[in-house]
Amino acid sequence: QAHAPVISVYRGPSPPAKPSRSLERPSPQPSSPYSAPRHRSQTPTTFPVVRSRHSPPRGPFRKPRSKPSSPAMATRRAISSVLRTASRIRAASPSPCPRAPLHRPSPAGFLLNRAAASYSSSAAAQAAPVTPPPTSDKHTGTKITDDFTGAGAVGEVCQVIGAVVDVRFDEGLPPILTALEVLDNSIRLVLEVAQHLGENVVRTIAMDGTEGLVRGQRVLNTGSPITVPVGRATLGRIINVIGEPIDHKGDIKTNSYLPIHREAPAFVEQATEQQILVTGIKVVDLLAPYQRGGKIGLFGGAGVGKTVLIMELINNVAKAHGGFSVFAGVGERTREGNDLYREMIESGVIKLDDKQSESKCALVYGQMNEPPGARARVGLTGLTVAEHFRDAEGQDVLLFIDNIFRFTQV
Repeated sequence: QAHAPVISVYRGPSPPAKPSRSLERPSPQPSSPYSAPRHRSQTPTTFPVVRSRHSPPRGPFRKPRSKPSSPAMATRRAISSVLRTASRIRAASPSPCPRAPLHRPSPAGFLLNRAAASYSSSAAAQAAPVTPPPTSDKHTGTKITDDFTGAGAVGEVCQVIGAVVDVRFDEGLPPILTALEVLDNSIRLVLEVAQHLGENVVRTIAMDGTEGLVRGQRVLNTGSPITVPVGRATLGRIINVIGEPIDHKGDIKTNSYLPIHREAPAFVEQATEQQILVTGIKVVDLLAPYQRGGKIGLFGGAGVGKTVLIMELINNVAKAHGGFSVFAGVGERTREGNDLYREMIESGVIKLDDKQSESKCALVYGQMNEPPGARARVGLTGLTVAEHFRDAEGQDVLLFIDNIFRFTQV
């Protein structure tokens, strides 16, 4: 059965009692159980009413006699009302004729006031150049050249958490793995899009330090992944994850650039025949020969000689086969990278100055002090440089990544 609706009735306080004929105030009525309790100080008290001898007695049902209003009193009331209205209007709207000052300035002050007034009037009379109203330079000088990638769009930094930077775009939302460049920054800071958060906001990974980056800073959408220089101009040089030289030898002069994110070759393009790569190290060639075109992993603890073996392989391959080598240092120590560079110069694998084109190795470093984004992408940068030597020049390339464990960590 359906229950009937419950209606709650609130009973207010009891009506006031009728006035009594006595000269004392009526006693308080008992309050309702639903009424709020009174404070002790609010309890009414009774006291006698004292009257004058000359005032006639008033009964409880007799109204007091009102004085008749004379015409003069009504006129005075009307005049006072008009004056009050006029004073309000005068206070609301300032008078066009200001009052004279209550004090009179001295002759020296009077002359100074006149001089200041004449100077201000003459300065205001000069025709100032008309300037357009200030506009936001958010999209000034930028134009979207590609509707799909949003190249040329400018966004703003909305959040910075360590190496993770969130950027908001009003238009031209960049796809995943697109490179963004921070404008008006002390160094070249490249961001790579890693995730779309919705509401035109993308989450990016910084390839360098984010110190000094603030909210509202402008970010340019390049419309393409990170591109690095490739070719023989990179031999004998040290570059970072975004292709900038870090060996203080000047810029890399080349017109060949490739993105670091590329599709892997199909299986039909890979060789099926098995050949042995002669390294020149007798123990390796006898007990654990390396396959040409394959992958080899050197496992060992810290300080057992993995990097030393890699240096020997680079030297032997460069001298015996005439091919090129690409060394990608992922999260290695700065001291190890410096020692490797010096030993390659001493062994003749890397040549400086005029003979730099005769070098046989290119170095790509993302060292231990770099942000996680740089260490995560430096392996792809080295792979891009090696693939260009293989595809464009048909060379045998030996690619080293030291070490792959730190690559998996980041």
